[in-house]
Amino acid sequence: MKARFLVIILVLSSLLMSACGQKEIENAVDWPIKDFSVTKQDNQSFGLQDLKGKVWVSDFIFTSCVDVCPPMTANLVKLQKLVKEEGLKNIEFVSFSVDPTVDTPEVLTRYAEQYQIDFNNWNFLTGYSQEFIENFALKNYKALVKKPQEGNQVIHGTSLYLVDQQGHIKKSYEGYKNVPFEEIIHDMKALQ
Repeated sequence: MKARFLVIILVLSSLLMSACGQKEIENAVDWPIKDFSVTKQDNQSFGLQDLKGKVWVSDFIFTSCVDVCPPMTANLVKLQKLVKEEGLKNIEFVSFSVDPTVDTPEVLTRYAEQYQIDFNNWNFLTGYSQEFIENFALKNYKALVKKPQEGNQVIHGTSLYLVDQQGHIKKSYEGYKNVPFEEIIHDMKALQ
């Protein structure tokens, strides 16, 4: 009788332990984002302080991009809808322009409206120098952003970044093709 009770306790304990493990983010990192002060699409100032206490997903795009940015933005629109369907609260989306001299707040607003983006929890950011965004991406996200001397295309990565309530990057995901939507939703839940 005691042995059977002990086996039941062990089985229940292991089930509880494995359920707890599901709340963790696999291969998580802990990269703090330095404070920033920029301008969002509605011409209002915006900074890291506006995201405190919220889980957020960020990416790097620009409005005259001819290849990866349109699908990346469409994928984030899909993720934004999935977040709403899952009933997740305090989730924000942040898109940093990598071409800030072209991407004024008005240009970013027009770009976002093409995708019928819900601005309630998605901000498009600009209002900084090219040098700022190149250094900011490299130092905080370990991501390359570079605007060549010639042409109007900017070199940048296609990752989506999950950031916790304290402003620490926890994980990056492919944002262009084969986006792991279920994994991102799982990881968002793990942070909440």
